Parts: sequence; structure tokens; C-alpha cells
Amino acid sequence: MVDCSPLHSPPTVFFDLETTGLDSSCEIVQLAAVSGGHTFNLFMVPRRPFQRGASRITGFSVKHQRLFLHRRPLLTSSLKEALLSFISFLRMLDHPLLLGHNIRRFDCPVLARALDEFSLRSHFQREVSGFVDTLPLARQLLKDHGLQSFKQESLVKNLLGVSYAAHNALEDVQALQKLYWKLKPSANQIQQHTFTLDSLANPPVNQVQVGASGESGLCERFRKVMDITEEKQED
Repeated sequence: MVDCSPLHSPPTVFFDLETTGLDSSCEIVQLAAVSGGHTFNLFMVPRRPFQRGASRITGFSVKHQRLFLHRRPLLTSSLKEALLSFISFLRMLDHPLLLGHNIRRFDCPVLARALDEFSLRSHFQREVSGFVDTLPLARQLLKDHGLQSFKQESLVKNLLGVSYAAHNALEDVQALQKLYWKLKPSANQIQQHTFTLDSLANPPVNQVQVGASGESGLCERFRKVMDITEEKQED
């Protein structure tokens, strides 16, 4: 594991997943990442059906074993191919720090489960310095700003004054990179929120909500569409 002390500033990679739903068996359908001008974006045909309402929110659907986004067919990779390609992308960037919004409770457990399925966790971890969840980081940095919501969409709207096509992983990471540049966290603040896959408690994926003020837009809209009744958790 690479030293993440304030004296070492690894490159940053912003990543996001789109999945078939929020339950413990959900599958990845899109894996996207951005680091400066470098982008990574792959799609996968899931092996399980979408959770009720998920297609309506994300725009993804499967027909005759082909993946569509808003009814447009997509080129796809197998999950294993996508993970191996992601590892190669990270290797090119020299042990980056991976950042995402609400990743500790959702994206990282999903990613870890996928890596473990193909015995790729150790290969993956050799290429990264760790992870940072920008949700608690934003809460710390903006605690005195009187914000009502720490959803990524809301933060981007409030701090950058723009809207974007949320629930597309590539759009999400591109927006998050700009938001992070605006937040300008210090090295010590980043270190406070750094963790590894092995440090995760691995809670059930369907218990990833983080309370009304910080809940991801996807979780919030799933609850409305699917009438999910899940316990809210505060950090």
C-alpha cells in the first residue's frame, strides 16, 4: 500500500458505478472513471434482471442479451474484462487515490464483491493508494454553509451553478471532479477520510442510505419509485 501521508500526494481518480438496483445481489452495468483528461467508461450486460423501477431511473434496459441506454444499443464487455481494464487504467496512473460520492456504503462493497468473484482484489489493491468518500468530506468542509442536502446533484448545483445528467456514471464522475476542485480539501482532510477495501465493514448493499440530508439521488428516487422502506443511517 502506498503511503498517503501529507508528504505524498497521489493522483486522483473519480469513479462511479451504475447497477441493476440497490439490493445485495445487484450487478454493475456501467463502470466509469476520470482523472484529469483521462477517462474510462465501460458497460456490461448484467446477469440478473434490473430491480423494479431501476430502468426508469437510469435509462438502462436489457433486451435479447443486449444492453440499451435510453433505447440505444451499447457496446459491452464482460464484467471480468471490465475489471481487468479498470486495473490497467489505474496502473497507468501510478497508484492513484480513488474518490466517489457515497462510495463507502455502496460502490465500494459492490466493487469489492465483483473483484472477489474473479479473485482480483489483490491485483486491484496493488494499483491504488486507497479510497476517499466525498460525501463525509463535503459534510466536513461545508458544515457551516447551511446546506440542506449533500447529494452530489445538489452540491454541484449549489457550488458550481450547473445541472448535469445524473445516473450516468461518466457524467457523475466528470461532475464530481469539478466539484472536488471547487472544494479544495487539504492533504490532512483527505487523509482523514482515506480507507481501503479491506477496512470496509461490508454492510448489506441495500442498507447504504446515509440519511435524508446526504442520501444519494439514486437512493432517494428509488424509494419514491419502488416504495422501499429502509432504515436511514446518519454518519
